[in-house]
Amino acid sequence: MNVNMLLENLNEQQRLAVSAPAQALLVLAGAGTGKTRVLVHRIAWQIQVLGCSPYSILAVTFTNKAAMEMRGRIESLLKMSLNHFWIGTFHSIAYRLLRRHAEAAKLPSNFQVIDSDDQLRLIKRILTDLKIDDKKWPANKVQYFINQEKENGQRALMIETTDFYQKNMQRFYLEYQQYCQRSGIVDFSELLLRSYELLRDNLELRNHYRQLFRQVHVDEFQDTNTIQYAWLKLLTENQNNLFIVGDDDQSIYSWRGAKVANLTYFQQDYPLHQFIKLEQNYRST
Repeated sequence: MNVNMLLENLNEQQRLAVSAPAQALLVLAGAGTGKTRVLVHRIAWQIQVLGCSPYSILAVTFTNKAAMEMRGRIESLLKMSLNHFWIGTFHSIAYRLLRRHAEAAKLPSNFQVIDSDDQLRLIKRILTDLKIDDKKWPANKVQYFINQEKENGQRALMIETTDFYQKNMQRFYLEYQQYCQRSGIVDFSELLLRSYELLRDNLELRNHYRQLFRQVHVDEFQDTNTIQYAWLKLLTENQNNLFIVGDDDQSIYSWRGAKVANLTYFQQDYPLHQFIKLEQNYRST
């Protein structure tokens, strides 16, 4: 393959991002500046030019549609199938890790993943069993509290309770947590928290995946929350191999804990990072 094809039809800043040496790199890009294009070409460059194995590259985004599009575009560039390539949403990558290492994650091999609706029904059942007045303690409020704490990396007993409200919420969270553990049930927020704990508490596994993933890529980084960024740091700490694309003006997941401040934390945590800004807009004049 002519490697120049990977740089054709890219502007100067996009070329810099695609062909930059393997290192921590922040690409700050607004809507319509071709940030996904840069990410796709960057991954193709690493495989074709730098000689990275496709299976040593991790690429994470936020929706299944975006992940499928990214995979398809990389396959089209490289003219090869990437069926087992580590590309997907945070949740799908976490799920894949937990299925591989269920025992180490203290889960049964046949653990069941429940969606938001099933989670809400389960919380209602637990509150009913506890004889809790659902008018005073609505199940959806309890669900929000549990998920928010998980997204902040907090287990029930880690929460500092300073008032009656928090003490009760902690109690409900603990009951829910224990029920899920007994039943082998994992909700969406648990996928992320459990996979983080898996890597945090298992040095051998953590080192294995640090060595496996030579380059880690994140699209729409501004939409990461606390546990997602902590998970990324575990995988890339001391590796200086985190490539992120983000837009500090466009976070769409703030309602579920996304922290645009993670862009600032990245620059502090990876002081040797390179910074590239994409400013040419291709959607609007």
